[in-house]
Formats: sequence, structure tokens, C-alpha cells
Amino acid sequence: MSISRSKHWILALAALGLVCTLTACNNVGRADADQVDDQKSETKDKDGKDDKSSDEKDEKEEVAVPVEVAALERGPMEAVLRFSTNLEAETQVEVQAEADRRVVRLLVEEGDEVKKGQLLLTLQDDQQRTDLAQVASELRKVEREYERQKRLHGQGLISEEAFNQSTYEIEQLQLRQEEAERALSYTQVQAPISGVITARQVNIGDHVSINQKLFELVDFNSIVARIFVPEKELSQLRKGLPVRITASALGDARFEGRVERIAPTVDPATGTVKVTVALPRRAGLRPGLYVDAQVVTETYDDALRVPKRALIQDGEQKFLYRLAADDTVERLVIDPALEDREFIQPSGTALAAGDRVVISGQVGLKDGAKVRVLGGITGSLAEAAPEAEAAPEAVEAAR
Repeated sequence: MSISRSKHWILALAALGLVCTLTACNNVGRADADQVDDQKSETKDKDGKDDKSSDEKDEKEEVAVPVEVAALERGPMEAVLRFSTNLEAETQVEVQAEADRRVVRLLVEEGDEVKKGQLLLTLQDDQQRTDLAQVASELRKVEREYERQKRLHGQGLISEEAFNQSTYEIEQLQLRQEEAERALSYTQVQAPISGVITARQVNIGDHVSINQKLFELVDFNSIVARIFVPEKELSQLRKGLPVRITASALGDARFEGRVERIAPTVDPATGTVKVTVALPRRAGLRPGLYVDAQVVTETYDDALRVPKRALIQDGEQKFLYRLAADDTVERLVIDPALEDREFIQPSGTALAAGDRVVISGQVGLKDGAKVRVLGGITGSLAEAAPEAEAAPEAVEAAR
């Protein structure tokens, strides 16, 4: 009974072990299959992601760059040389004292306009007047004696020597009188030129010495601008060229001058030529004023005007992008033949009126790049100006 029961237990345990073995194998197989499926899924996801990135890259490369363009036009242009300098007066003098006396009258003040010979101040002159009166009195006496000696000499009643002595005396007194008159005139300080009193350096009661500065007098009709032009521009200069003068201190005021003189030599230290620009008298122009001078060397009525906004500097080269019919851009190297503040006229025939050039958004463009014109194609530079103000924001929004 006991042996039989034991056999049953052994059979049961063996059957149980077989079942467990079969179950484990089934689980392992299922796990392997799941792992393979996961790997396939990952491979599929990866391949799908790569395909998607490739599609996005291709799509990104096809996006057109937003730009602003303007059509080129013909119009007037000027060839201008620009300089900065300070105005100065060619006629400017210092009025100095010619006598060692005290100031008793002061007749002018700074800013007063005076004429040549006008009395500016007087110095104490008591002694000078006394000396002149004394010499004049002696001269009158000698002149009467001279007339008497002259009659006697004509009658042969006095010798030639006596008459010559009388002549000598009157000549000496005449010289003394001239000297006394000159000494008196030194007490009357007069304007040596016509102009404006720009400085007064003396007051009533001051004791001045000889050669002491009393006034500074400037002729405002002689104001000029002296500019120093590089020798390479010398061939463009000639007498009479118009010159525009502006000053930041005077706002939008503009003054017209002309080239008055061109120095005959070149300064070897600076390689420049001194040019004197004459200016008509105008309110606001003063000696010492800092100004900008524009010498107009040439004027063109029908120049091809390319806006400087279209130019990109690449080392020593300048280039721009021209819009093609298929909305791509062509890179053109530009050699300016003429330029002013806003435009250049290119040399050669690569560009023509009506060509459309990129004036905003060209940074980073490449030759043949696809572009999208913001706001359509501008028909004229005048119309392009208002759009130019909003171009940076528009480009940023488009991006």
C-alpha cells in the first residue's frame, strides 16, 4: 500500500515538471518574438523619422527668402568731394595802441559795425595838443620872418647865407609840426578797415602802452573756407567750381560758395592741395564756425542711379543682387563711376534702367537663391522710400 502510493506521487511530480517546462519554453518564445517586434518597430520608427527629417530639409531649402526690391531709374547726379573745416576771415586785424596814454573815451562795443577811419576811442591828449600849439606858434613867427628875408634877399640887402638859414629854420619847424600832429593823431584810435568789432580788450580809464591790443576787427565780407584736397583729386579741381556749405549749428541752412583759389603747390607732408572757397556774406556765417563743404566737380542730367542701400561690401569689392524673371537673384559686382550721398552710377553696361535690385533682405543671399518680393515690385525709387521704413519688420514677420 505504501509502495503504490509512492509511485503515484512520483508520476504526479514528473507530469508537473513537464508542464512547467513547456510553459517556460512558450514564455521564452513569446519574449523573443516580442523583442523582434520591438526591434522592427524601432527600425520602422527610425526610418520613418529619417524620412520625415529629409522631407522637412527639402521643404526648408525650397522656402523663398523675403526681400524688398526697387526698379532702377535715370536722373540727375553730381560728383561731389566732401570736406570739413572751420571758416576764417581773410581780412582780420588787431587794432593796437600807438601811444602810452590813458583811455578817456570809448565809442564802440563788440558786435558794432564800423567804417574805415571811424573813431573807436580817444586817449588823453593834453600834452600832445600843447606841443602842437607851441610848434604852430613858432612856425607862424618863422614864416613871417621868412617872408621878410625873402624880400630883402630879392633886393640884394641880405646875403645868400642869411636867406638859406631862414629857409632851414622854417623847414625844421614844419617837420616838428608834422611830428606833433602825428603824436596827437595817435590819441585818436581809428578803424584801419571796415568790418565788425569782434573783441574789445580795453576799458575807460585803462592806461595803455604802445603796441597793446585794443580791438579785433573782422571784415565779414572776406569770410572763406580753406579745404585741403588730396592730390589725386587735383585733376577735378578748377577755379569757379560751385561749393555748398552747411553747418550743423545752423540747421538746414545751405550757403553757396565757389572755388576762389587753388594753391600752386602740393604739401609734401600731407599730400594735399590748399583750396580757398569764397563765400558771400550771409547771416550766421562767422569765423571759426565748423562747416561741411561739398565741392561739385561734375553734374550729370541722365545718370543711372543705383541706391547705395542695394550695395554689399565684400573686401574691396561692392556687389548687389538683381532680381530675375524666375524670382531668383543674380549677384553682380559693381564698380562705382560716380556717387553722391544716396546713389551711385555704375560703370559698364551690366545694369540698365528698369532692372530690379534687392534693397532690403540681401544679407545672407547667394547667387541663384529663390526670393519672395515683399509688397510686390516697386516701380520707382520714390515709391520704394515709404516701404523701406517698414522693410526690416516685414522681413522679420515673414521669417
